[in-house]
Amino acid sequence: MGFAATAAEIDELGHVNNAAWVRWIQDVATAHWNATADPAHVEAYVWVVVRHEIDYLRGLGLGCTVTARTWVGDAPVGARFDRSVDFVGDGGKPHVRSRTTWAMLDRHTGRPLRIPAEVAAPFL
Repeated sequence: MGFAATAAEIDELGHVNNAAWVRWIQDVATAHWNATADPAHVEAYVWVVVRHEIDYLRGLGLGCTVTARTWVGDAPVGARFDRSVDFVGDGGKPHVRSRTTWAMLDRHTGRPLRIPAEVAAPFL
């Protein structure tokens, strides 16, 4: 998934603001969930962020692009799943590395649920 820095994402230092990176991380994770999960699971569950860890390695200026790569490396623990997203620019140079902890909720009750093996399997 690719992203281009627009004027709306640029801060007073001339590079993409941290809030834009967080939004892009969420966009990548949501797209991966929707593309990979069983449609019944997408209907039944929703994810919320409980923790972000972000390493900002180099700035991204107006009009520059990055490509996102995401993966889930470890099995879930209870209702929580960690997801990594890296953003790489021209020449393969990393701009941002992130690890986000997500919690799965029942879409109808809003309560956290232990992640069933069949929900996790397509991502591991």
